[in-house]
Amino acid sequence: MFKSLTCLRVADTWEHPGVPALDEQLSRRVFHPCGPTERLRAGWVPPRGAAHGPLAESVGGQVLMKLRVESRLLPASAVRQEVELRLDAIEDETGRRLRGKRKKELKEQVEHELLPRAFTRQGETLVWLDPQARRLVIGTTTSRLLDLVTTELSEAFDGTLPIAPLHTALSPSVAMGHWLLDGEAPAGFTVDQDCVLRAPDDSRATVRYARHPLDHAQVVEHVREGKLPLQLALTWADRVSCLLTDGMHLKRLQFPELESEGAQAGSGRRASGKDDAFDANAALVTGDLSRLLADLIEALGGEALPGSPGVASSPAPSEPVGDAGSQLQSDSPPAAGVFL
Repeated sequence: MFKSLTCLRVADTWEHPGVPALDEQLSRRVFHPCGPTERLRAGWVPPRGAAHGPLAESVGGQVLMKLRVESRLLPASAVRQEVELRLDAIEDETGRRLRGKRKKELKEQVEHELLPRAFTRQGETLVWLDPQARRLVIGTTTSRLLDLVTTELSEAFDGTLPIAPLHTALSPSVAMGHWLLDGEAPAGFTVDQDCVLRAPDDSRATVRYARHPLDHAQVVEHVREGKLPLQLALTWADRVSCLLTDGMHLKRLQFPELESEGAQAGSGRRASGKDDAFDANAALVTGDLSRLLADLIEALGGEALPGSPGVASSPAPSEPVGDAGSQLQSDSPPAAGVFL
């Protein structure tokens, strides 16, 4: 159901209007395929996959939605090739080669003519609204897709669903460094065997560990030297495995217990139908992820509202962060906000 996710904060001022009202609002932005000359179309589809089904589904008080995106695949190389052929033809005919503004206009004309013949590709992104915890979970970590999903939500709800980055008192990168130095994961979690470390200076020296014990002295030494963890594999309560990133994204989500339960109940689910299987999976996944997110936020010092004392933007992976080694070895590391 979720392979990766980004968690956002829903403002305390928001009042849940009820699932029927959410469904009605989403119906204003229902999905329609790309037109002949459109590069991209996005819209909402039933999360169960049934035609003409509700666009907002409630399972155990959790609201699920799904955004479908269709794009036309027009390779830049194909456009360049056609433009060059036409430029050559014009030059042979007139003795002059188009440049500047006229060349740009020709390229736009070629793109317009080729788009109707381009193949289309579709993808779907699951969106989960937890009204009680006031969290919005989007099933992607790609910034471009995140922007598209949040824009479509804003358009559908006329800006009445106020969402913002989720902030924690401690940045994931600094926290992960402490876990590696201490050789101990936070309560409820275990550290697995995958990790990426990077120096914050101009060298950007990077060390990757895969299927390697992370309590090894060499790993600890890298952290002591100042390399900051960008990614760390964790398992929560033996039920969910994931890769935590320095941007608070969760990647490579796996649910070993759920997969086992699903295999054992496979015949029963087939007998009871797709709807029961959807409800069971949704309840199990959202239930586990709700508790995982709560434990993770607590492990990062708890949630901190923007503008609170000590809350600041955590540095982007590409930016120097100063003396990282001293940050990680300090007994009281500085607080930082986590922007998703």
